[in-house]
Amino acid sequence: MQSTPNPNLLSSLPEALTKLAYQGFQQSKSVFSLAHKTISDRLTDTIVPSRQNITTSLSPELLLELQKRRNELCEIDWQDAQKGVYPVDILFDSLLPDFLRYYPEVWLDLPKIWARLQQKEYQTFAKDIEKEGYPRYYLQNFHYQTDGYLSDSSAHLYDLQVDILFNGVADSMRRRILAPLKEGLKTFSSVQPYHIKVLDVACGTGRTLKNIRATLPKASLFGVDLSPAYLRKANQLLSENPKELPQLTHANAEDLPHPDNFFHGLSCVFLFHELPGFARQEVINQCFRVTKPGGTFIICDSMQLSDSPEFEVMMNNFSAMFHEPYYQDYIRDNLGERLEKAGFELIETQLHFVSKYWIARKH
Repeated sequence: MQSTPNPNLLSSLPEALTKLAYQGFQQSKSVFSLAHKTISDRLTDTIVPSRQNITTSLSPELLLELQKRRNELCEIDWQDAQKGVYPVDILFDSLLPDFLRYYPEVWLDLPKIWARLQQKEYQTFAKDIEKEGYPRYYLQNFHYQTDGYLSDSSAHLYDLQVDILFNGVADSMRRRILAPLKEGLKTFSSVQPYHIKVLDVACGTGRTLKNIRATLPKASLFGVDLSPAYLRKANQLLSENPKELPQLTHANAEDLPHPDNFFHGLSCVFLFHELPGFARQEVINQCFRVTKPGGTFIICDSMQLSDSPEFEVMMNNFSAMFHEPYYQDYIRDNLGERLEKAGFELIETQLHFVSKYWIARKH
C-alpha cells in the first residue's frame, strides 16, 4: 500500500485544488487526533482519577492561539513545497499503512499505561528486553510507553502516538528543518550532490530521514539511534524508497561513531527534551566534532519558557501528564549557549506551533 499519492497526479492538478486537498488532509488528521485524545483522556481520568488533580485547564484564548499557530505551521509547510524546498507529494505522506495495522494496539496498550500511572512505575520493561549497555537516563518509560524505546511494539506505535499528540502535524514540524538545512548546504555548492553527507541524530523510526531524502535526493544520508527496535522500524520505512538507503547505525549520540569534520549537515529532532543537561551538552559537542567547517546543525524540539511564556500552563501539563523526567529542566535550558560553548555559531532560532528550532553553523 502506498503512503503517498502519485506525484504525477498531483502535478496535474491546479494549485488551488492541491492546496484545498492538503488543507482537507490536515483538517481530517486534526479532527481525528482531537477525538482520539478526548476519548482516551476521559477513560484515563476515570481509571486514574488522581491525574485530574495535576493538570490545569487551558483557557479559550490559549486554545485559539494554539489553533492559530497550527494553521500558520500548515501554511508554511505548503509555501515551502511551492518554493521547491521539497516536492508537494511529501505533504500528503500519511501513516495509513501503520494506522490500519497498529492503531488497535494503541488502545490495547492503554491498560498497561494506566497500571504504570497508578503504581507510579517509570522504569519497567519486559523480561526479554536487553537493558545492558544503555545509559541510566535512557531506561525510562517515556510518555509511559510500554518498554520505553526498546521494543518493536513501541517502535510500531510511536509515529501514530506522536502524530495524535501533535494534532496530525508531527511531520509538518519535522519538515521545518528542511529549508534551513538546504540553505546551509549552499556553502558547499562546489561539492557534487552525491558527495554531500547529512546525518540525522537520534533518527528514531526514520521519518525525518524520509523527509530529508525527498529534499536532497542525491545526498548521502546517515542516521544514528540508540534503539535497535527503532532502527529496524526505520529500515522498514526507508526501504520503501528504491533510491539509495541511508546508512543507519546503532550508537549513543554522546559518542558518535563517525570521523571528525565528516558531515556537511546534521539534524536532531525531538531528542533534547529527553536528555539530562550533561547529555545535551555532550551530544552537541559530538555534533560539532563530526561537522565539517561551514556545516549546518539544526535542532528541533519543544518550545521553551524563555520565548513562549504564555504556554507555561501547557508545558507544565505536558510534564505532569506524561513521564518526561528531564522536560522541566529542558524548557529552562539555554541551548544557544550550549551550542556556542561547543564552538558553533548560532545563526537564528525559530518557533513553529509548539516547537523551537536552533540553526547553527560551524566556522
